[in-house]
Amino acid sequence: MAPPVEISIPNTTVSSTSKPYTVYNITIRLPLRSFTVQKRYSDFLDLHTGLTDQVGSPPPASLPAKSWFSKTISNPQLTEERRQALETYLKTINQTDDGRWRTTSVWRAFLNLPSSFASQTSSKAGALHSVITGPGGGGAPITDPVVWLDCHRDLKAQLQDARLNLTNRDQASTLQKQHEASAAAKSSLVKAGTMIKALEEGLANIQKPSEGWGGQKLGEGEIRRRKDLIASAQKDKDGLENLLNAMATKSKLDNAVASMQETQSLMGTKPKAGGRVLGKETAETRELDNHGVLRLQKQKMADQDLDVEELRKIVQRQKELGIAINQELEVQNEMLRMVDEDVDRVQGKINIAKRRVGKIS
Repeated sequence: MAPPVEISIPNTTVSSTSKPYTVYNITIRLPLRSFTVQKRYSDFLDLHTGLTDQVGSPPPASLPAKSWFSKTISNPQLTEERRQALETYLKTINQTDDGRWRTTSVWRAFLNLPSSFASQTSSKAGALHSVITGPGGGGAPITDPVVWLDCHRDLKAQLQDARLNLTNRDQASTLQKQHEASAAAKSSLVKAGTMIKALEEGLANIQKPSEGWGGQKLGEGEIRRRKDLIASAQKDKDGLENLLNAMATKSKLDNAVASMQETQSLMGTKPKAGGRVLGKETAETRELDNHGVLRLQKQKMADQDLDVEELRKIVQRQKELGIAINQELEVQNEMLRMVDEDVDRVQGKINIAKRRVGKIS
């Protein structure tokens, strides 16, 4: 998950004071706004000292060393090197899993952040990191619906990474690149499986009034929607795993066919005509005869029919929700119409009473 604060130092300027110095323009992007803070190198030194004093240990990154024999205002190369080093320094503190330095008043004052922003974002990010790194194994379970959505967003990112790695593997020109892409795809799928398990357990936790967000349950419609999201993610993960296994099997089979052809070429023999082409076999069909392949195709079609039936049920539930919402709107409209009639009737009585009062007076 991306950090809630994006920090960069895109450029520098020179102050217009009588004794000029280099000013580092720090761009800060929050979820709803962006702004720029200007600091000089001595401000970074004060920040580093303040962070060390408040936390009790230095930040995970070190500041660039002070130059005693050259000034940045007269040395563009030194200015650029220091700008990059200071940007790395801020980004390291901002992106590290340990958020102790980000929750200090020194850090917030340096970046002009709201006093409540750091604690809110760090607790949210820490909760999500704990869920991802260790659900069911010592990590904190999901009990917040917002953290649940964040974890689901990361799950989709892992599945997308797996797809990209599988595409890279299919397009790789060397065996080493194929192995690297396969390993990366496998890693993403393992993380995705861990997240799916955490989401399933988290959804059960959120439904408990004593453990949910603010002690409130999610609506039945939202629970069904999130269950559908989990089911869809699980289906995508299974499909990607099957594709990865099929690629690995095909690679082994291609190597075997190439070796067989090379052997036949050396021995001067020709392959027998007829039968299925080995190069087009899969792990499921390699051990089957023609009747077995036909049965397998029928089974695949039956599985697809089941998937279509599940999709039909989901669409049916959406239709029922739409009908229920429409009925509720009709009831509300009828109630508004009755209120409007009552208002007209009361207004008529008020007008009659006014006329009578006018006659009496």
